[in-house]
Amino acid sequence: MSILFCVNNLFAQSEMNIFYSNGNVSHIPIANVDSMYYINISNICPQTISDIDGNIYNTVEIGSQCWMKENLKTTHFNNGGSILTGLNNSQWSNTTSGACADYNNDTSNTAIYGKLYNWYAVIDPAGLCPVGWHEPKNTEWNYLVKSLDPNADTSCVSCTTSLIAGGLLKEAGNLYWVSPNTGATNSSGFSALPAGMRSSSNGYYSHLGSYAYFWSVSSYSNSSAFYHSLLTTSAQIGNYNLLYGTGFSVRCIKD
Repeated sequence: MSILFCVNNLFAQSEMNIFYSNGNVSHIPIANVDSMYYINISNICPQTISDIDGNIYNTVEIGSQCWMKENLKTTHFNNGGSILTGLNNSQWSNTTSGACADYNNDTSNTAIYGKLYNWYAVIDPAGLCPVGWHEPKNTEWNYLVKSLDPNADTSCVSCTTSLIAGGLLKEAGNLYWVSPNTGATNSSGFSALPAGMRSSSNGYYSHLGSYAYFWSVSSYSNSSAFYHSLLTTSAQIGNYNLLYGTGFSVRCIKD
């Protein structure tokens, strides 16, 4: 929000001072000023944020949104409670509590790709994302896609919403994405990585290097929720739904 003040003669003063948060001061002749704007800057995107475990994440501003540009890694909710982890395949498939996993139970994967979380963790009232941030709604994901591709069809359900926005979101090259990583430019700065998934039906891991899946906090039915996905063979992005017990990546968005 901006508020305009006209200052043809500011209290008969000849000069105005502008004080900056870094301690600098500017002196501007009133004769050179015909208007002032006071701008609310509370939504400026910080360079980094940290979670309750002390993990540091870079951020990116896309349109009017501020996103983490790395996948979440926390093992604790914001109230300090531990997120279930280390579950075997059967335990993963049967839990209805918030849980997370390292792809193939290998912590070296988490250092690059973050953890995989079931949807029960995403909606836990204890809070999964850092304070001041939240788990994105499906509408917020759709807004992101639409800001990158004005022609995107974000009204559809379980469909490809854009043929190009996925490429603008994906990390470029083949260091993390297997070939061909079609259309990947990462021009948005989102730096999506192919962290794969963990199945809700058998606990198996799959698609590391070829697919990126991101939960939304929005439910689709009494057993499934919306997510967005990217793949290496296309520049598209899709909006789909899958069972709550599935393990996907999480990106947080600023309040």
